[in-house]
Amino acid sequence: MPIGAGVVVDRRRLLDLVDQMRAALPNEIREAEDILKRRDEVVGRAEEEAQIKLRRAQEQIDDLLEHDSIVRAAQERADMLQREAEARCDRMLIDAENQAKSRMAEAEKLSNEQMDEADRYAVEMLQRLDGQLQVFAKNVRAALDSLETRPAETAEVR
Repeated sequence: MPIGAGVVVDRRRLLDLVDQMRAALPNEIREAEDILKRRDEVVGRAEEEAQIKLRRAQEQIDDLLEHDSIVRAAQERADMLQREAEARCDRMLIDAENQAKSRMAEAEKLSNEQMDEADRYAVEMLQRLDGQLQVFAKNVRAALDSLETRPAETAEVR
């Protein structure tokens, strides 16, 4: 029954609860001890497994170290093959550059020849045109001369 800030509890009931707690406490302690024992067993097994795995890993490392000479030889061979491939690539590049220069020189020579031929053709055509223009100019001059002399003849006839 509540009185002020405190509470009134039946004494027998409180003592029963305390007795039950005392009786339950050893069971919980035993359960906790069992849990700790199981934890220690699990940790022990984990440590054993870790040791086994470490031994296996060391054995693998030893095997790898034994095969290290094979790996080194393979790496040296790969390096040599790479150097040879790079040298071949360089030679091919130089050959390609030389071929490009040669073809460029040929194209320039052909271009110059074609330009010279075009210039010769242009000179020839201009010379022909000049000749035709001279003949045409002569004909024009003759026609003008003929016309200039005609009025004098016409004046004489009249």
